[in-house]
Amino acid sequence: MGAVPREKFVPDQYGRAAFDERALPIGLGQTISQPLMVAMMTEALELTPDDSVLEIGTGSGYSTAVLRQLVRRVTSIERIPELARTARDRLDRLGVDGVEIHCADGTLGWPDGQPYDAIVVTAGAPAAPDALVDQLAIRGRLVLPVGPRGGERLIRIRRRNDGSTDWTDLGGVAFVPLVGEQGWPTDG
Repeated sequence: MGAVPREKFVPDQYGRAAFDERALPIGLGQTISQPLMVAMMTEALELTPDDSVLEIGTGSGYSTAVLRQLVRRVTSIERIPELARTARDRLDRLGVDGVEIHCADGTLGWPDGQPYDAIVVTAGAPAAPDALVDQLAIRGRLVLPVGPRGGERLIRIRRRNDGSTDWTDLGGVAFVPLVGEQGWPTDG
């Protein structure tokens, strides 16, 4: 995380607060997670350098850049076109390569790149989307917040060799809602 200039991923007025332990607004009703949460979710993915990662919720692109420091390939899905464009431009300016950003419904994942060694979801879902679980490789890990809005539990789902999954509860969290076909409905 020290290799990624977090202050470049927040609006100018929040530059001095970039490393504060709190979520910060990035516009369009979205936030950049606090540094500790990014670190915790990234660690929970148990990444190796050869991994292919699917990120749901590109946002500012900060977590995308952190993930790319650790793995060979990151595919990131953002449902809000303006955030997807801004994140892509920012990553290009910072020289972050090996990243694909797509504007789509993240609850459906990105089947073209499957299976993924790891999937991280940066928004809270009412339940784990089946599409994401289905796109996990054998021994793949999915980390996401699940539960009622504002009171989610951070869960790690691991696909076993036989294709079944086991779930680990990593603790309570609060995230913006994961909106889409297999998530929360859009708010008006």
